[in-house]
Amino acid sequence: QVQLVESGGGLVQAGGSLRLSCAASGRSFSNYLMVWFRQAPGKEREFAAAIRWGTGTTYYDNSVKGRFTISRDNAKNTVYLQMNSLKPEDTAVYYCAADPNGSYFYTGDRAYDYWGQGTQVTVSS
Repeated sequence: QVQLVESGGGLVQAGGSLRLSCAASGRSFSNYLMVWFRQAPGKEREFAAAIRWGTGTTYYDNSVKGRFTISRDNAKNTVYLQMNSLKPEDTAVYYCAADPNGSYFYTGDRAYDYWGQGTQVTVSS
């Protein structure tokens, strides 16, 4: 069983930074694909960034590329999303998701069975 717990959300002014954390419990993360999604009010959940735990290969949506950085800490079983140059349109609930097999990378949220509870990020203008 995989459990994911997000933290690090909050209120920040435009241009500011936040770092989100996703603590994972389970075993043998080497094959995991870890993904950050976000859902703004009234919108569907959308892909933001992903990382292959074993190789460190990263993927980004164009809307966050160059501003967000996804990383993982093997010792802490934690995935991070460093968000810089935040914009009001980044306001959303951010969710961490996991695929224990990680064979393929999908940007659709239906591909992932394990989810955290979400953390709110609000960017004021």
